[in-house]
Amino acid sequence: MSMETTAWTQLHSVLNAEQERRPFARATLRRIGAFARPHRRRIVRFVVLGVATALLAVATPVLAGRVVDAIVSGGDRAEVVRLALLIALIALAEAALGILGRRLSAALGEGLILDLRTAVFDHVQRMPVAFFTRTRTGALVSRLNNDVIGAQRAFSNTLSGVVSNLVTLVLTLAVMFTLSWQITLLALALLPVFVVPARRMGSRMARMQREAAALNAAMGTRMTERFSAPGATLVKLFGRPEEESAEFAARARRVRDIGVRTATAQSVFITSLTLVSSLALALVYGLGGYFALRGTLEPGAVVALALLLTRMYAPLTALAGARVEVMSALVSFERVFEVLDLTPLIEERPDAREVPDGPVAVEFDGVRFGYPSADKVSLASLEEVASLDTRGGAEVLHGVSFRAGPGQTVALVGSSGAGKSTIAQLLPRLYDADEGTVRVGGVDVRDLSAAGLRATLGMVTQDGHLFHDSVRANLLLARPGASDADLWDALGRARLDDLVRALPDGLDTVVGERGYRLSGGERQRMTIARLLLARQRVVILDEATAHLDNTSEAAVQEALTEALADRTAVVIAHRLSTVRTADLILVVEAGRIVERGTHDALLAADGRYAELYRTQFAPQHPERGAEHGTGRGAGQPVGEAVA
Repeated sequence: MSMETTAWTQLHSVLNAEQERRPFARATLRRIGAFARPHRRRIVRFVVLGVATALLAVATPVLAGRVVDAIVSGGDRAEVVRLALLIALIALAEAALGILGRRLSAALGEGLILDLRTAVFDHVQRMPVAFFTRTRTGALVSRLNNDVIGAQRAFSNTLSGVVSNLVTLVLTLAVMFTLSWQITLLALALLPVFVVPARRMGSRMARMQREAAALNAAMGTRMTERFSAPGATLVKLFGRPEEESAEFAARARRVRDIGVRTATAQSVFITSLTLVSSLALALVYGLGGYFALRGTLEPGAVVALALLLTRMYAPLTALAGARVEVMSALVSFERVFEVLDLTPLIEERPDAREVPDGPVAVEFDGVRFGYPSADKVSLASLEEVASLDTRGGAEVLHGVSFRAGPGQTVALVGSSGAGKSTIAQLLPRLYDADEGTVRVGGVDVRDLSAAGLRATLGMVTQDGHLFHDSVRANLLLARPGASDADLWDALGRARLDDLVRALPDGLDTVVGERGYRLSGGERQRMTIARLLLARQRVVILDEATAHLDNTSEAAVQEALTEALADRTAVVIAHRLSTVRTADLILVVEAGRIVERGTHDALLAADGRYAELYRTQFAPQHPERGAEHGTGRGAGQPVGEAVA
């Protein structure tokens, strides 16, 4: 390995390392061992291969010195040829071992990455919705990418590097001392001149690299926000393209300036280390040549010492930075384990039951609930804050009780923020009640299997979220084994089949990020088609026609009528005219059910429901609306999302 390569290796390890000093955590090491255990055979082969490569690396300079001695002494030409052939065979062996080592390194590293990523992904999927509402997606993705890769580097690079470098260093020093202990000691005396500048300059460059990373991240975040459909629309609506361009240019200039400074520092760093390399070689050739001329050292030994010197500084420098690399990998492991140590608030019981067959009733019995505080569901590092918000836990639902019998529709109405969406989120166990019981089919939802609950409950929200994938893939999320005929049937019942047939690739047309290539009404009907495909027995509608124009609303209503047929339904209603035909209307205020009854009974009671109804229809024709139910969107079950 050349001195330049050594310099770049040292620079890379410093730039990618965590600079803080911290003790090894034995618990962390044990957990690392648990992840490494399935790969132990591959690790052993990898280490043995590294030792063999180190042995060959030391053999070549020694043989080169013997070739020189044979030439100078006028020895047997056959001996020179044999030595040359042996050097060639060693070179071939080194090349073969290098390829094999790279393959083992890749297999080991990628295997560990697979295990870690799968473990983190599976664990994150079990986290409650509260976790995702607080966590920055980019920070979480970074754990699956940067930190996982940093952790695997401990096995694919550091482990073999430490072993092979130790073997190389010991053998190199042993041979050099055998050839000339005086030159070897002087060469070692120059080591601080090599290592100290490398570490100091490396630390300086690490600071610049972190600054560059922060500036690039800031520039990237601004681009991501401005290039998204809502962000680009906002900029255009407020007419700020010039200001946006100027701000982006300023950020880009800062990135450019740090790039120039980093490139200059790198050049100075490499030039300095190359100079040290040249001085060390000059010492060997000068002093070695002097000894050779005096007859106290063979000419071949001088050549061997020079070649060995170049191979000695590489492992010395690498080992000097080994602790930094190990600590960097340990930090990466700890950041991964930090996510794995988050305890999911929703756990499936080992003896979980299935939802009973037949029509299903849903029931709330004295339910009390408060949203968990951040320290129970998140990490400060994932929220990118100094410390977590400890507020939370305040009760938002106070003794909620009601029952929706099989095939019945229960509507939740009330002020914004009253707790209607919170009630709806407890049914599919997006959260668990703190007190009381939520039952589906007469069974506490905490006793039901997650798969059974998902197969029974379907939910349509106001945002109609779709993945950046094809129409087919978005639908198959509900029932992976569905045939094309099933897909077209669901699309037809959702009044969406004509649109999909007109798309360029039909079912295989990609709908875009969050389904933005479709209109709001089309996205909603797509989510309804997904619900129809799943054939769930309980439907939850959370303002399913919010933000739609009249035409889209009418189309979605037709699809909803199909979706609600013969199903138990919980409908979060905003426009009261849409719940006139509900079997039971619940008026929710401040987390309590303050009124309950049918539309006519609640109007006759002249309470909160009647007040909401008069407020909503007074500007229009209240008598006509109350008598005939002709308010906008009459007869449409919709819902309202409440934080």
